[in-house]
Order: sequence, then C-alpha cells, then structure tokens
Amino acid sequence: MVRTESPKSHEVVGALAESAWLSRCEPALAGASDGLLAGLQFAVKDNIDVLGLPTTAACPAFAYAPTAHAAVVQALLKAGASLQGKTNLDQFACGLNGTRSPYGAVPNAFNPAYVSGGSSSGSAYVVATGQVDFALGTDTAGSGRVPAGLNNIVGIKPSKGLISTRGLVPAAQSVDCISIFARTVATAASVLQAAMGYDPLDPYSRSLTLASQALPAQFRFGVPSELAFFGDSLAEAAFQQAIQQLRDMGGTPVDIDYAPLAAAAALLYDSALVAERYAAVRSFFDAHADQVVEPVRSILAAGQGYSAADVYAAQVKLRAYGQQAAAMWEEGDGIDVLLVPTAPTHYTIAAMQADPVALNRNLGAYTNFVNLLDYAAISVPSSIRPDGLPFGITLIGPCGSDWQLAELGQRYHHATGLLQGALDLPLPAPQNLPGIQPQASVRVAVVGAHLSGMPLNSQLTERQATLVAATHTAPDYQLYALPGTVPPKPGLLRVAAGTGAQIAVEVWEMPLAHYGSFVALIPAPLGIGSLTLADGSTVQGFICEPQALQGALDITHLGGWRAYIASRAKAA
Repeated sequence: MVRTESPKSHEVVGALAESAWLSRCEPALAGASDGLLAGLQFAVKDNIDVLGLPTTAACPAFAYAPTAHAAVVQALLKAGASLQGKTNLDQFACGLNGTRSPYGAVPNAFNPAYVSGGSSSGSAYVVATGQVDFALGTDTAGSGRVPAGLNNIVGIKPSKGLISTRGLVPAAQSVDCISIFARTVATAASVLQAAMGYDPLDPYSRSLTLASQALPAQFRFGVPSELAFFGDSLAEAAFQQAIQQLRDMGGTPVDIDYAPLAAAAALLYDSALVAERYAAVRSFFDAHADQVVEPVRSILAAGQGYSAADVYAAQVKLRAYGQQAAAMWEEGDGIDVLLVPTAPTHYTIAAMQADPVALNRNLGAYTNFVNLLDYAAISVPSSIRPDGLPFGITLIGPCGSDWQLAELGQRYHHATGLLQGALDLPLPAPQNLPGIQPQASVRVAVVGAHLSGMPLNSQLTERQATLVAATHTAPDYQLYALPGTVPPKPGLLRVAAGTGAQIAVEVWEMPLAHYGSFVALIPAPLGIGSLTLADGSTVQGFICEPQALQGALDITHLGGWRAYIASRAKAA
C-alpha cells in the first residue's frame, strides 16, 4: 500500500513536520533478512526511483511511475535495510534551504521557525527526528551537507562516481552524488560500504581505490584565510571552537587561499555551467515551465541562454581554478584535510522566503566547489549554539579520501559529547570503520593533566594517540586534587555504588607499540587500571592509590578536573 502527499500550493507559506514525507510504504518495503544493514530503516529523497512509489522531484506535473528501483535502493535492500518511504526536497534538487517545494517547507528539527537546509530537506529531518536510521539525499552543490549541519546529523558526500546515480533524476549530472544521512558516522559508513560500487550503466560511475590508512595522529588541516558568517557571531564563535577541537585532536591549522575555491563555486550558477541544470529537465521544462516554482524556474531558465562555446570556456576556467587549489594538497607543506563551516549561518523560513536567492547563496558559501573540483566530504555535528541551533563542520579531502574523512569525522563527532540528532540519546561507542585498516591499539581514559589542552597532553599526542570521545565515568568514582603535584594532578578513586559520581574523562586511542613508554611516565601514587565508563564499557584509565588521598581535597562535586581548574582561576 502506498500513501502519497498532495501539493499544498505553489507558494510555500510555512513549515510542518509532516511536510518531510511525500510518499510512504505501508508496510515498509522489507530488505533481505540478513546483511550489513539488517534491521535498519531508511528513506530516500524523492528524486530517486523506488518501484511502486511515484518519483516527483517535488514537481507534481513531472511525476512518473518508475519501472525499477534506482541502483542504490536495490543495493541497500539487498544489504538488509527496509524502506519507509520518500522525502520532500527543494524542487528538482535546486536549492540549499528546504523551502522550494509545493509540498511545503520542511522545518528545522530543533526550531521549526528555521530552515531545515536543502535540497535534501526531508531526508535530513526524518533522520534527525529518529523516524529512520538513515536516509539518502543527493549532493550537487551541498545538498547532502547543509541539511546535516543544520540538524545535528552526519552527512557523507562521497567521491563522485563512487555510488551509482542510475535511477536518479539529475540536477547537474556530471557533478551529482548520492549522499547519506545518519545520526552517527559508523551508520553512515556502513551504508556507504553497502551502496558503493562500479555501475557500467551509469555514465559517470567510476571504479575508485579509496585510501585505507587513517590520517596521521599529527595532521595538518586547512582553514580558509577569509571567512564570512554574514553577521552571525554565534556561528563564528562555534567555528573557532571547532578549530580548537581539531587542535586538541592533534591537528595543526594552516591558512589556505580560499579565492580559487570561491571562484570555482561561483561558476556553478554564474556561468554557462548552469546550462547543465536546464539540460537535466529540458524537455519537461520547455513544455511546462509554468509548473516549476520560483526561484527554481528562473535558475533553470538561465541555462537556456548559453552556447556550447560558453560551456567550454567555463570548463577551462574551472580547470584553472582547480589547478590553483591543488597546491594546498601538495606533500610536505600541504594539508591533509580542509575544514570549513558546513553552513555559515541559520535563517528563518520567513527570512529565506523574503530573499530566497541571496540567502540561499550564503548557505552554500563553503559547499559549491566540492563536486566541481572532485573532492570528497563529510559533514559532522560540532556544537549546539547558545540559541539552541546546531552548528556543523565539514571535512573535505581529495577524491578517494572517503574512509579517511569518515575516520577523522567519527573521532571529532564523538569528542563533542553531543546527543544524536534532535533526540535525547547519547552517542554509542565509536566503531571500527569498514574501509580503515585497524592497527593494534589500546584505549585509555584520562582525567586530569593529560586532557586535551592540559600540560601533559603532549605525552599522548607524541605517541600518535588520537582523541576518541569526551565522556564520563560510571557514577561510582570520587575525584581528589592531589597536594604538591607539578603540574597539578587529580586522583580518581572507585567507591561503592551510590557513594560516587560521574566524572568527566577523555578516551584516547594509542598504538599498542607506544603504550609501554606512556605508562612508564606515570608517577606514583598514580597508575593504570580498569575504568568503567558511563555506557558500561571498560577501558584502561588513570587510578590512584587510596592512601595517597589522605588530606587531599575532594572535588567530586565539581564533576571533573577542568571544572576544578576553572574554579581555581576564578578564585584567584
């Protein structure tokens, strides 16, 4: 049984949660009984074909009945996932805000007055709100990243050609990608593993070899030399916080010249390259332009006025900008990964509808160039701003760096301590990702002077340890400030159940080959033992001999060493 939604009007005048879905499978379309994704529920953006459901691309007059599943849908069903239905989008995947649909605007999962981001608006919303485990979007100019950043979820934008686009209504076929939304990197990476593969029936499919080694513990990340947040001081502060978090994880920021990236991005809509958007729906548009909502109609119509010579001239410009940008990846002084805000600001739905072109362009300030220059990217949650809205960052790498970006993205996401999407659920433990070769390692929880940014943290980073998560112990510990230690150090003591508290810790992963030299640096009365975390898992961690705590200051009530250090500084 299929249930479909009717268009609300050609004027988008509000946002409702039910606008996220355009058609539902009732019951769900079951996948294989076993497989990598068995037990998971998913949705797909309604420009991706599903046999038995109409494909509308959010344009009722364009709707048709597919004769087969899109290649990626078939792959996911084969891997065991079950399909719940199809989701709303900016019409013809043309937009980054989620308000350009006759079926209604999709709200932000945290504040319905704000945009969800687009064009994969519905897919992001149903993931963030827990209605499905993952969803497919598409990404031509950022549609798989902006909605992720605005809704506190993960968005993987794979290397072009890694996932077949056969069965996708194209937006700009040479730069289209199927994208993946999930609440954790591990889930998104599992979906990528199931979905990827060469398809000889897709003219843009490629057989790619992906890098399988994680980025080094000491890595260099690029930061645009010029940043614009369009007056949003909260977003600007959140991005500075993100830079510091990557520093704490072993990264070194490097200023990069953003000019060639920005120039490449501008070509997507401000040159003959926009003709590819018109070409994608040319026969329909020529006959039914009046059925296309504004400003999508004007964007597509702009593609009618260019010649073939104009397109070649634009392609030459793009190649030139790509050559200039390539210098940032050079070995030696080059960067390992590029860091940008996923979106530089949030907009209300009312503001977006009042100025739909300029504000939409602002949302894509750090996205449009990625596919044009053949990069891979992942958007991961970074923080919740003081106004309650999410802020996300995007990690960008060369074609084929998909697994490396996922590995770094997972470590970054889990270090934030954020909840999943818009749900009151903590992140699960990080998982080994399918495309990264594991190495023998040990996880150790640190509680004091070894925390990121603290005096002894270098003892971890020098041994290629990487930050896995910021979390808490089980509620069975007490924390003391040890007297006479330089630098100041705490002592952590396990106590009887009900007499302790949860204490803030960081979990670091260290190559086993370096673990012995690290333990040798730990002075008595401190040592290493088993430590139970809030989720019930056990890791190696700092503990203290009970007799050393006689006369020590009990700081358990502060909940962690950082809070104690901050209280001392305030008192001084």
